[in-house]
Amino acid sequence: MASLAALGRLIGTGWALMRADALLPREIDAHLPPSAKVAAFFLRLPAGGAARKGRPGERLARVLEAQGPVAIKLGQFLATRADIFGSQFVEDLAHLRDNLAPFPTALARAEVERSLGRPIDSLFSSFGEAVAAASLAQAHEAVLLDGRKVAVKVLRPGVEIRAARDSAALRLAAKWAHALVPPARRLEPRAFVEIVIRALELELDLRFEAAGADELREVMARDAFMAAPAIVWDGVARRVLTQEWAGGRPLSSPDALGVSNPDGPAFNRRELADNLIRAFLSQALDHGVFHADLHEGNLFVSPPAGLTAIDFGIVGRIGPMERRFLAEILYGFLTRDYARVADIHFEAGYVPAHQDRGAFAQALRAVGEPVFGRSASQVSMGRLLAQLFEITALFDMHLRPELVLLQKTMVTVEGVARGIDPEHDLWAAADPVVRRWIARELSPAARVRELAGEVHRAARAIVKLAEAGPPPTVVTLEESPSKLLWFAIGAAVSGVALLLAVMLT
Repeated sequence: MASLAALGRLIGTGWALMRADALLPREIDAHLPPSAKVAAFFLRLPAGGAARKGRPGERLARVLEAQGPVAIKLGQFLATRADIFGSQFVEDLAHLRDNLAPFPTALARAEVERSLGRPIDSLFSSFGEAVAAASLAQAHEAVLLDGRKVAVKVLRPGVEIRAARDSAALRLAAKWAHALVPPARRLEPRAFVEIVIRALELELDLRFEAAGADELREVMARDAFMAAPAIVWDGVARRVLTQEWAGGRPLSSPDALGVSNPDGPAFNRRELADNLIRAFLSQALDHGVFHADLHEGNLFVSPPAGLTAIDFGIVGRIGPMERRFLAEILYGFLTRDYARVADIHFEAGYVPAHQDRGAFAQALRAVGEPVFGRSASQVSMGRLLAQLFEITALFDMHLRPELVLLQKTMVTVEGVARGIDPEHDLWAAADPVVRRWIARELSPAARVRELAGEVHRAARAIVKLAEAGPPPTVVTLEESPSKLLWFAIGAAVSGVALLLAVMLT
């Protein structure tokens, strides 16, 4: 039954897209090759009526909104790439970020009381109407009894059921893609879908979001690139989250970067875009944890270049080795050392070992040289992404599930930065954060500290190995000289390692 329901969901979604002429819309006919025009003709046969009215972005937005949380999130992602899809298309999708139809405030108040197990006036002196409504939840303006202004996030009624249905449909679609479309197997559709579903499951428990917001707020405080409001833990439950009010203007509003307070500073678009790129990179490289949903609807801005992030439902994490690979790849592009970038790809296993390193470095040069040092307005991101996709196919590179959130966030952040400053230089923005990481983590002193740590861990393993032997009733030098010798060696090596580590920190 579950498979039949998922099949029905997929068919229903496909039919809705075809009815709205939202798959290969008629407006792009002039740009389609002959074979695609034939496919478009058949895909448009069901189109008609009110569903076919409006611009392509308007038609797609209506379908995605009706299909539920996962489809809406796809629309939010597309809405960050005006450079690929056009400004009008993105504008038509923009309301999917945080301007969906809200559910009644009375239901939200009842959910807050039920989830927190207390009357709403025992925590809030006022609880207003919804100020933003997204795919999974909506936010209400409220005031705590101590006078602090807060935002209260409440999950939509029944959203867990809709998310479960979406997840089942995604799994079925991934299974079909793997079985029926051999070229798609390189993209690891089943693993990719499981990453998406897991992220969605975590988003539906606001206690996890509160913990992620609290952790990232501490991380952001170590740099001045971005900030996050504090969590009000008394107002947190599985379906409710309370957070201090975010200052500034929502970046998703049309006039967010318009005229500032005449008595205060104006917006510095270049610095604002730089801060966004540097905030993401410092989170990912320095701490291995990052806000993985940084679209305009989740960002507030204040002049001259202040950024505040909200909605921490999706938090990405990468391990120490992935952080090193990322930093070295970015540094290789910054220094135009394409051979080193190629070596890192092979070392990380991103490119199969049987491929030609020299040819891969040559392909990377073909990508890097035309864009290095150019402003965003001089680079066609659509063409660049197409070229990168061709290269991954040529060298049989598979999607890395552990990097899905990182790669998706990188594309989103770059798109938002372009929207802030059309002349933005991504590489110039990334340079100081990447070079800081390289200097700290790959310097000779850092390598000695790493070696000292490894020696210390080895010494501890030696001690544990000795302790794991048959336990004698009484240990004496005569009865077990070798065991005492191992302890002495371990203690000496540990002492040397600790001394080295202290000297180099």
